[in-house]
Amino acid sequence: MGTSSDVPALRRGLAVLRLLAGRAGPISASTIARELDLPRSTTYHLLGELEAARFVTRLPSERRYGLGIAAFELGSAYLRHDPLERLAGPLLRELVELVGHNAHLGVLHGNELLYLIKERPVRPETLVTGVGVRLPAHLTACGRAILAHLPPAQIRALFPSAAAFVRRTERGPNSLQALRTVLATERRRGWACEDGHVTPGFASVAYPVFDHNHSPIAAISVTLRHHCEVSPCPADWAPLAARVRATADQLTQRIGGR
Repeated sequence: MGTSSDVPALRRGLAVLRLLAGRAGPISASTIARELDLPRSTTYHLLGELEAARFVTRLPSERRYGLGIAAFELGSAYLRHDPLERLAGPLLRELVELVGHNAHLGVLHGNELLYLIKERPVRPETLVTGVGVRLPAHLTACGRAILAHLPPAQIRALFPSAAAFVRRTERGPNSLQALRTVLATERRRGWACEDGHVTPGFASVAYPVFDHNHSPIAAISVTLRHHCEVSPCPADWAPLAARVRATADQLTQRIGGR
């Protein structure tokens, strides 16, 4: 059993995580020490422990630190509880009635996209997606809608090697550079789209849900039957994307995000 002396260390460790979570990108140990008024030796000790537990990622070439995979897994676990799903459910049902296609709510779980909710129209289309299903985040519209708003260091941590780029079809980014290019385009556009990256003959459009720090915590997508021989597809997804965004913005407001 731990002693009372463990409590200050725990509080300091949590303060480090809060500081990293509130920044748009990785920061140096000296910045952490200065902003939290910690001794330099204590700061490095805390960062070492958090790195060992995968809550922090160290970037040696930049001499900076960012949130690690375990932090994302913990956040995803929280989001799997009822509050988010209860707030999103009615909104997704309204979206399905409006567009007549399947709608999903998904969150990141490591470098995968975990589906929390699936709403289907009166005449549903058969999909591999479903509640509890996990798919490679870099291939799904939901996953990329979230990834597009994460700092570059977090993307590197989630996709550390070529083995992370699983393929389901012949489409979709298959390297870190290819993923960065796609994410940059989708970040500028505001929404993500995949055409046959997960299942041939289906396309999806997605928009992120943000928390109070303007960090992406989930995404809403609509999936429909669509087949295109070329990639990227020349189809105009903007009208559908606008409807998905309206729903995602509503959920962002309901959870107190911005």
